[in-house]
Amino acid sequence: MSRSRDVASQAREQGKPSTSRPPDFTPSRPDAYRERPRRTATWSGLEVKEAYQAADAPPPREDPGTYPFTRGIHPNMYRGRYWTRREVCGIGGPKDTNELIKYLQREGQTGVNVIFDIPTMTGLDADHPRVPHEIGVQGTSVSSLQDMEDLFDGIPVENLSVSLVVTSSAAPVILSMFLEMAHKRGADVSTLRGTVQNDPLHHRYCGYPAVFAPIGLALHTAVDIIEYTTRCVPGWHPINVNGYDFRETGINAPQEIAFALAQAEAYVQGALARGLPIDAFAPRFAFYMSAHIDLFEEVAKLRAARRMWARLMREKYGARSPDSWKFRFAVHTAGCALYPQQPMVNVVRIAYQALAATLAGASSLHCCAYDEPFALPTRQSHRLALRTQQVLAYETGVANTADPLGGSYYVESLTDRLEEEAKAVLSQIEERGGMVEVIDSGWIDREMEKASLEYQKEVESGERTIVGVNAFSIPPEEDTQVVGEEAPAASKTDQIRRLALWKERRDGGRVRASLGRLREIASRAHAHAERVRDALKGRSTPIVPSTAPAHEGLTDVNLIPAMREAVSCGATLGEALGVVRAAFGESYDPLEALMDPFA
Repeated sequence: MSRSRDVASQAREQGKPSTSRPPDFTPSRPDAYRERPRRTATWSGLEVKEAYQAADAPPPREDPGTYPFTRGIHPNMYRGRYWTRREVCGIGGPKDTNELIKYLQREGQTGVNVIFDIPTMTGLDADHPRVPHEIGVQGTSVSSLQDMEDLFDGIPVENLSVSLVVTSSAAPVILSMFLEMAHKRGADVSTLRGTVQNDPLHHRYCGYPAVFAPIGLALHTAVDIIEYTTRCVPGWHPINVNGYDFRETGINAPQEIAFALAQAEAYVQGALARGLPIDAFAPRFAFYMSAHIDLFEEVAKLRAARRMWARLMREKYGARSPDSWKFRFAVHTAGCALYPQQPMVNVVRIAYQALAATLAGASSLHCCAYDEPFALPTRQSHRLALRTQQVLAYETGVANTADPLGGSYYVESLTDRLEEEAKAVLSQIEERGGMVEVIDSGWIDREMEKASLEYQKEVESGERTIVGVNAFSIPPEEDTQVVGEEAPAASKTDQIRRLALWKERRDGGRVRASLGRLREIASRAHAHAERVRDALKGRSTPIVPSTAPAHEGLTDVNLIPAMREAVSCGATLGEALGVVRAAFGESYDPLEALMDPFA
């Protein structure tokens, strides 16, 4: 979603002239022909020379597909297979989103990418007394196994790559519902392909209070998914470490790299503490990165991140499999670089962002829709975003060769510079005790606030030019009027009604018994999670697992088998996560409006 509207935006919407318009852009100026850039640094503030020569950056020392994978993880990149084209979609109830998924599939989408509404994201059921106004507003609503079945009705999940965009500690319950849905259909769960975002440590940076994903619970549930899918669903990506949402807060490109890698390290160390060998799970790690508006900086950023992850895995964690060294990433074009003024200009911005993603070698791509600063995308804007990807794939030639910008003096120099800057930020995080510690202390929040404030000052002063916002503005009455998509009015009441029927028809005794077993395992898991968190707190060197042979099965603190049983018996999302929260010493209901009915 887009950045909160700035001062210039608010003035425009009130019909007032912006006070931050740079004088150089006055159309009547006689010297406009001789206009030149006001700002010559990258979007992140790195100074750029007038021209780059061979001395500024040595040529690439390796071919694509070879360590450290600066030039890509595949030797032939898109000549082997195009990137997966998937648009994030979710609105109203499961049946509404089911129709939207099928529409996008007919329009040429090659993967499924479902996002959930705020109640589902935070582990609350649709009948929670505090959430009826949020049902289906910013994603789709899922509270029960029946909802998951309706969501994927008629969609061949066994033949598609499915992405479940849920970041909080609700992720293992949603994954459990998905696996049970597929199992009931007769699918071989072990062969399913896809990913669940599963990055609950960053959930608080998406606008949600920390109470929805306490650090101890967040780390444990994330590792549960890593362990479970590694053992039982080997083709699944168990995590999509989210650099994108970090970037949406206003931080710069080096910080995006560093925050994402540091967060990944927390999960890696949690999995090592669980007894998993690094080469058992690292090959399936994935990242979700932003593609912002500075074309060359974004390409260089993703090349640098790829190289840094390879070295991190091999040199710090001792991974021996080349698959563990490969930085697999999806890209979401930057919502924070879209603006409500002159929204059709966003179409141009999105195209350049998507170009950066493909030039950098993204494995999967979501393009924002131009109307996202207002509301959820319409079908027309969804289709245009998908067509943007299709034009890139079929018309521009970006897929013809691997790393087409490799060897550019500027891009190679910028890749090196971004790696240096990101390493400096990583060093700061390590000096402060690691990612868990800097989240807990609020250091990350302060860095985000500083970056956001600096950006806003640059826009208001005119130092940073935003077309249509603080330059080249037009009167509001001449601007494009956009009507965003809204969830069907009946979907909210229908979800509550359907959930009531679900609860009425289920076997209450089986539900209570299955949740009792889940609570028992969660109590054991809590003790384990506390030990792991104590081990990680203040740690800057990796946890090294025991030299004893790795176990073949799941550990007895993994919650997912019991979650699968509970949702199969009829337990809801809120109930399953609620008893786990209670066992972890948290309130059953994070909003404290409900008592624990299973205590």
